[in-house]
Amino acid sequence: MEVKLHDIGEGMTEAHISHYFVKPGDRVQADTPLVEVQTDKMTAEIPAPITGTVREIIIKEGNTVNVGTTLLVMEEGSHISKPNKNTNKRTILASPFTRKLAREKGIVLEDILGSGPGGRILESDITGSEVSHSSTSKMTLNSEKTMEEQSTKQKNENVFLPFNGRRKQIAGKMVSSLRTIPHCTHYEEIDVTELLILRDNLKQQGISISATAFFLKALSLTLVQHPLFNSRLHEDRQEIECFSSHHIGIATDTEEGLIAPVLHAVESKNLAELHRDVKELTIKAQENRLTPHDLRGGTFTISNVGPLGGSIGATPIINPPEVGLMAFHKTKKRPMVNDHDEIVIRSMMNISMSYDHRVIDGGKAVAFTNQFRDLIENPSLMLVELR
Repeated sequence: MEVKLHDIGEGMTEAHISHYFVKPGDRVQADTPLVEVQTDKMTAEIPAPITGTVREIIIKEGNTVNVGTTLLVMEEGSHISKPNKNTNKRTILASPFTRKLAREKGIVLEDILGSGPGGRILESDITGSEVSHSSTSKMTLNSEKTMEEQSTKQKNENVFLPFNGRRKQIAGKMVSSLRTIPHCTHYEEIDVTELLILRDNLKQQGISISATAFFLKALSLTLVQHPLFNSRLHEDRQEIECFSSHHIGIATDTEEGLIAPVLHAVESKNLAELHRDVKELTIKAQENRLTPHDLRGGTFTISNVGPLGGSIGATPIINPPEVGLMAFHKTKKRPMVNDHDEIVIRSMMNISMSYDHRVIDGGKAVAFTNQFRDLIENPSLMLVELR
């Protein structure tokens, strides 16, 4: 049986082969992880479709291949042509991120007792194992690393970084977006003083709501009034499909690169649910534990770069086939002139919103951001729309 690279995420066309968990001659049970692959959105494992023996690995680690490519060949049945020392070892339950972390630290997963459900090995199990190593070993490794770094500096050589895996996938998608979509970016400044006061008041009552949760609620309410921003262009059918639900991607910075997991049905969630779900989704993204469902069906994307220090503006690249992306920048206290010509100190935040000019005109973009701004500057208005 040929084990092929199948579509593990919406819109996936290719993947980078990161690591094989098996070698020719290994006997594996059905659903045992065979290979780890990486796309522009996620790291995932491809399991064995049958119980049998690995006969041949076709594609080597480090290559990028298209969906449908045969990765390895298996033979069904119990016969093993070559001894396998791992035959009697227990099944290892661990996420792709945890497996990768163990490989990077030289830790054998079979030697770790997982603390998660069903014996699943967690990230904390790996870091705890690392801490248990002797201080002498650490000193030796640190010493060798220091000598290596000094040697590299002395040589003054250029450093070459690999351009593959998720980085290459992201690059291809961004180039395609810019080539296909006529981008236009609208900028606005928003007074978030009242929203921050409301958030602090809730916190004093033991209710923690992030600013992102408020942004999502205001955005969803705005999308109800401006459904064109929650749409997809079908040029081949000469139609614009406006979606009834708001499935909003949350751009997340991870060690593997930028990724935008999707928070589904935002319009149906209250502020507490949005706060909880955003937090859980962000952690899953950073730990490479996202599922295909977490990456499918996005209709709009947001990027909160404020915590990273983005203070003025940007020109966000749209995540196709969506038609809009809104970025929130750093909140700063600034002197402002109020309606009574008085100078007051207010907390101000800039936003950048890129939109597909094939679908949306400038006037509609202004109306959209104006309504979003009004909801943020007067958060009590959101209460009128809450269900």
